[in-house]
Amino acid sequence: MKLTDEEKAMRAGSLGAAKRWAIDHQIKVGRMFDAADMVPVSQAHMMADPEALGEAGVDFLEGLAGQGGRVAVPMITDPRGVDLDHYRPLGQTEAMADLERRTIAACTAMGILMTNTCINYQTVMPPVRGDHVAYGDTGVVIYANSACGARSNFEGGPSALAAGLTGRTPRYGLHLEENRRATRRFRVEVQPRDLTDWGLLGALAGKTAGSYWEVPVIEGLEAVPTSDQMKHLGAAMASFGSTPLFHLAGITPEAGRLEDVGGGALTPEPLTEEMIDALRARFGAAGDKPDVVVFAAPQLSLVEMQQVAELCRGRRMVVPLIVCTAPQVYPDAARMGLVETIEAAGGTVLQGTCFYNQFAREIGEAKGWKRLLSNSAKIVNILGGYGYQPALASMERCVESAVAGEIVG
Repeated sequence: MKLTDEEKAMRAGSLGAAKRWAIDHQIKVGRMFDAADMVPVSQAHMMADPEALGEAGVDFLEGLAGQGGRVAVPMITDPRGVDLDHYRPLGQTEAMADLERRTIAACTAMGILMTNTCINYQTVMPPVRGDHVAYGDTGVVIYANSACGARSNFEGGPSALAAGLTGRTPRYGLHLEENRRATRRFRVEVQPRDLTDWGLLGALAGKTAGSYWEVPVIEGLEAVPTSDQMKHLGAAMASFGSTPLFHLAGITPEAGRLEDVGGGALTPEPLTEEMIDALRARFGAAGDKPDVVVFAAPQLSLVEMQQVAELCRGRRMVVPLIVCTAPQVYPDAARMGLVETIEAAGGTVLQGTCFYNQFAREIGEAKGWKRLLSNSAKIVNILGGYGYQPALASMERCVESAVAGEIVG
């Protein structure tokens, strides 16, 4: 790879041991993907929850911090693994909390901003079109690439950290214009209505595309999605298909026209109501009795918090209801009485965590939870691998089901 003088100095160790590790790691990644050089990034976002890190990962972070490692660009974090105000009632252990505290200390020492959110594009600093970034969470990456027109690959934890330390990343994949052209053309034949419908549409498109290297362009939408709808669309597409980028013809920044992303030359493939119904039917049915209802993956925006609170107002849950939101959203939600309304109905609002990456398996075992209900297509796709029997329903049906004790039709 072609290196600048500064990158050569990093590799020689002139800028410290932490940056030497980081640039060496990036050179290895870049060579694997035939990157010609590095591209500067404006910000980095790292998944660093203690469940993913484990003891070895936290030791590694502490080692870099002890070597004087310091990030070179604004670097933020994905949801944490433990809400330190709520971990005991959830069945999380002191060992999990201690690992969380050590992670926070090491990251803070390196100048990492503990934003603890997967909706940083709604809350912290959304990237803009053409902005090169190094993001970790798949939902964050697909939203940044598709809705914002920024450029990022899926960065693994070490790679995102390396990008934060050096301020650059290998120039391959979606940092190159030629890899951002559409490779599959999907035509929507049924219009999504609520957030769950948007998630199911994303799930179907991702599952059909089925590869990190495929770039779907979707046509036929009759309305521009809101930020929350786009969030659920992208998060599910990334979850079901490992998809890091999609285009919506006439809507997303790079696809003002279908032809702008090469979609006109592709054969249209229908996404039908029957296909979406078949996918929906895999996840629960009316009459099933959930053990817990979860709103997470992605964390809830302030608008979603208001919607949940309005549905909870004056109600009383008989099934535990957990709501995960960002630390940037929580204070506003509390100030406006939304947190109080949800908790008065028996719900629990967690900030800075997301259900699936906060030791979900261990929580399920500790609480005896197996049948989980959510409005998120992403989370029901993930939690089957954590020992749950996940079910999917709209936000309204989720709340009604938590009140009724069974999934309502």
